[in-house]
Amino acid sequence: MIKIAVYGKGGIGKSTTVSNVAAALAEQGLKVLQIGCDPKADSTILLRHGEEVPTVLHMYQEKKQNLKLEDIVKIGYKGIVCVEAGGPTPGLGCAGRGIITALEKLEETGAYEKYQPDVVLYDVLGDVVCGGFSMPMRNGYADKIFIVTSGENMAIHAGANIAMAVENFKNRGYATLGGLILNRRNVPREEEKVKELAEDFHTDIVGTLTRSEVVQQAEEQKKTVLEAFPESEMAEEYRILAKAILMKVREKQEVSNA
Repeated sequence: MIKIAVYGKGGIGKSTTVSNVAAALAEQGLKVLQIGCDPKADSTILLRHGEEVPTVLHMYQEKKQNLKLEDIVKIGYKGIVCVEAGGPTPGLGCAGRGIITALEKLEETGAYEKYQPDVVLYDVLGDVVCGGFSMPMRNGYADKIFIVTSGENMAIHAGANIAMAVENFKNRGYATLGGLILNRRNVPREEEKVKELAEDFHTDIVGTLTRSEVVQQAEEQKKTVLEAFPESEMAEEYRILAKAILMKVREKQEVSNA
């Protein structure tokens, strides 16, 4: 089982990227589990044609010890298993708690045994890297962490903070940085700035995504690009990115097993 955490600041296109990568992996015949780790709970919405997944935090608060796997797991496009951690009412409670609860309850309810995913994708909000938001980095969860960024200053700043958190955790045996994903916004010096960020943290740009109207058109249909426009150049970019991410994680596993 390959476990990948994708971080990035809010609004950077992270959930769209993760959902399309999930679709690309499912196209290859892999069983995919996508876990949305954001209080907005909309990570998997394109895989479900706009239909929301009940959040783990909400269902646990409602059912407590009677929580069942079918309460928190829904199936999306190409059989992708969809889970949303959820979060508290804004201003009340810790959003990171939703992630901690979700990951605990997935184990307790036997999700991994039942669905036996080949790939687990954690889609994690990266504006804050503390408490529950760092859970997917921890030992036993993700194998590799990828950061979605553009050349915009706020995205670069958030990306640097996430990379720094990964760096600080590495001596504890936590997940290591797999690389950056450049989601273009067509700002000045974009590629140069993201390359500099990669160099600062001794990593690579594993994939580049074009700024394309096709992405918005697919979202208007409440679908991933791979479902709405499977023959498009944009769909191919997501397929190439999915292969690059898999290659990075498998390289790490081969080194660990050597």
